[in-house]
Amino acid sequence: MDQITELITRSIFIGAGATIVLDIWSLTLRLFGVGMTNWGLVGRWIGHMPQGRFVHDSIGNAPPIAGEHAIGWMAHYAIGILYAAALLAITGLEWAHAPTIWPALIFGWVTIVAPFFIMQPGMGLGVAASKAPKPNVARFRAVLSHTVFGLGMYATALLAAELL
Repeated sequence: MDQITELITRSIFIGAGATIVLDIWSLTLRLFGVGMTNWGLVGRWIGHMPQGRFVHDSIGNAPPIAGEHAIGWMAHYAIGILYAAALLAITGLEWAHAPTIWPALIFGWVTIVAPFFIMQPGMGLGVAASKAPKPNVARFRAVLSHTVFGLGMYATALLAAELL
């Protein structure tokens, strides 16, 4: 397969796989009473963007958007795939053929920039969840989730190296 097709195929496989790992992690935490990300609210935030509304005082108080749960879940997986594509663009397909843990883990940590400085402020939680009821808990959970995502990219890259 040509390089572009391989990049796209591996990005989808690794990004969706890592997102599934993250979702399994979140479901496991839920068994212990730890709340999961409400992708419907993320979909609501995204759903307001075409009208020019990028920042909310509280996304929970914003008017609901038709299909917000589907929008949020699709965005969740699309972002995972885009992150995998970015990792592969940085490391090259050579990394995908023989994955090592550090590039994926470090990239997972770098991606914490997006929720801290884009999503959380846009949804009314402030920079790095500074306006959340328990900012340090929210920050810790975000860092932990992005660590799990990075580990998920490594694990699914290993699987892809065997299967693709």
